Amino acid sequence: MPSLRLAATIPKTATAVDRPIASDELDALGAPLARSAALAGFEGKPGQTLVLHGQEGPAVEVLVGVGPRADVDAAVVRRAAAAYARAVSNHSGVALTLASLLPGVEGIVPAAEGAALASYRYTALKSQPKSSLERITLVAGGRGAKPEFDKAQAIVNAVTLVRDLVNEPGGSMLPAVFAERSKVAATAAGLAVTVWDEKRIAKEKLGGLLAVNQGSTHPPRFLMVSYTPKAKPTGSIALVGKGITFDSGGLSIKTGAGMMTMKVDMAGGAAVVGAMTLLGVLGCTKAVTAYVPLTDNMINGDAFRPGDVFRARNGKTVEVLNTDAEGRLVLADALSLAAEAKPDAIIDIATLTGAVSAALGVGYAGIMGNDDGVAARLEAASARTGEKVWRLPLPPEYRSQLDSTVADLKNIGAGPYGGALTAGLFLAEFVDSVPWGHIDLGMSAMSETDDGLITKGATGFGVRLLADTVVNW
Repeated sequence: MPSLRLAATIPKTATAVDRPIASDELDALGAPLARSAALAGFEGKPGQTLVLHGQEGPAVEVLVGVGPRADVDAAVVRRAAAAYARAVSNHSGVALTLASLLPGVEGIVPAAEGAALASYRYTALKSQPKSSLERITLVAGGRGAKPEFDKAQAIVNAVTLVRDLVNEPGGSMLPAVFAERSKVAATAAGLAVTVWDEKRIAKEKLGGLLAVNQGSTHPPRFLMVSYTPKAKPTGSIALVGKGITFDSGGLSIKTGAGMMTMKVDMAGGAAVVGAMTLLGVLGCTKAVTAYVPLTDNMINGDAFRPGDVFRARNGKTVEVLNTDAEGRLVLADALSLAAEAKPDAIIDIATLTGAVSAALGVGYAGIMGNDDGVAARLEAASARTGEKVWRLPLPPEYRSQLDSTVADLKNIGAGPYGGALTAGLFLAEFVDSVPWGHIDLGMSAMSETDDGLITKGATGFGVRLLADTVVNW
C-alpha cells in the first residue's frame, strides 16, 4: 500500500505526474500534444489514460480523461485517480493533481481514495512480492487542505484494514485473532472495546452463535466497539456485522468451489470495524455501538444438525434446516442485543446470501429493512461513496415460508427462489420494531478483477458507505 503525502507543489522526486483532461478541452493541450493524443486514440473519456515521455522535468506525464468538464464529480475524480495509479504502477513516487478538478479542496478525498485503493495489494504471504508504487503525493493547496487530507488518509487506512482482514486465510483469521486485531485498530482510534469469550457468550444466552460454533475447535467471540462524540450525542445508532471467519457450510456442506472464497464471510463484521475507526476523524455526532458475532462454521462430531432447534437471545426458538444458512443465526443474537439498547436505528451488514448476487450481480449490494428513512439514508450515502446498493422488498406474504412445525420459525424459506428476501424477513424477527436497515453484500465483498478503486480480492465494500451514512444521518 503506497504512502500518501500532501504537498502544495509537485515534488522533484516524482517520476510521474498527471494532467487531467476533459473530453471537451482537448484543444487546450496544444497542437503537438493534441496530435499525439489523437494518434493514440486518447479522447478524454472518463478513466482513459495516455502515458507521455517528456523531455524535461518528470520522466513521464500522464493524460487522464475525466469526460465532459460539466460532468466531473467525486465519482469521476475517484475513477480517474484509480486509472492514473494503475498507469504509473511501475513508478516508485508519483504526483497527483486531480483534486484541482473540483472546487476548493473537494477533490482531495476522492482522489486519494481512487489512487491509493487502486494501488492496494495483499502481499503478506508472498515470498517475493513484486515492487509497486510506494509514494503518492497529492498536490493541493488552500484553506482546509490538511483536514481533508487527514480524512482521506483515515478512509484509506480503514479500507486497507478491512481488505487485509478479509484477505487473510480463514485458518489464521480465527475469531480470537479477528477480535484482537480489531481491538488494536479500534483502541488506536479512541474507541471503547469489549470482547466476550465463550463463557460470557453462554451466560448472555447467545444461542445462535453457540449453535454455529458447535462444529468448531476454535471458541467463539463477541466483539462490541463503542464510539462516543466529545459533545453530547445527537442520537444513537447500532451497527451489526456478520463475522463468520470461514464457512464450510457445516453439515449442509458447500461444494469445493463454493468454499474457495469463504474466508470472505466475515467481511460484514470487518466493514463495521473499519467504519467505526472513521467516526472520530469524520466528526460523527451520534453515539454508535458495533456488534460483531465471531465464529467459523465447521464440521466435527457434535456440529449442529439439520432439524436442531436453538433459542436465540430474544427468546425465540429457531429450527435449523440448513446449516449453511448460519449467518442469520449469529446475527439474530447480535440484532437482539442491539435492539435491547433501544438505539434510534440499527444497520446490519453481511455476506448473507448468494441469491442477492444472482439478482443484482457482484457489483451491487442489496438493501432491505423496515423503515423507509433508513433505506433512503443508505441510498444517499451510496450515491456519495460510489458503493452501489439497490433496495429490495420484504414481502410480508413471504413470511409464512419461515413457519416451523416445531419452533417459532425456521432458518430458510421454501423453494429455490427469493432467498435474499426470506433471509431479510428472518432478521426482521430480531430487531424488536427498531428502525432497521439490512445490507446483503452477497459477493460484492470479493472481486475477481481490478475495476476502479477495487482490486482483486477483498473489496472493503461497506466501510465508506456505513461511515458516510452515520456521519450524515
